[in-house]
Amino acid sequence: MLIRKTQEDEAIILAIEGKLSTITSQQLQDELMPAFDQSSRVILDFQGVEYVASAGLRVLFSGYETATSKSAEMILRGVTDDIMEIFEMTGFVDFLTIEQ
Repeated sequence: MLIRKTQEDEAIILAIEGKLSTITSQQLQDELMPAFDQSSRVILDFQGVEYVASAGLRVLFSGYETATSKSAEMILRGVTDDIMEIFEMTGFVDFLTIEQ
């Protein structure tokens, strides 16, 4: 998995490419949590995400909790239909902010 970090205005953007699996989820955790110390708006660009495992969902939930506790925003962009189906089946669409 590859994560490219950029800044757009006051937002931190993490563009993710590859599979968000048990093996790679820690990499996202290591990038995502410190991003909330740098900005109150963190955008996850999911255009290049091919797969999300349960470990990846745990990282997203942790990110959501961190954002909520810091009165910050965590926004997912570019979510593909296949990944959206995972979010719908797991109920993540009920609390994640997903922009298409």
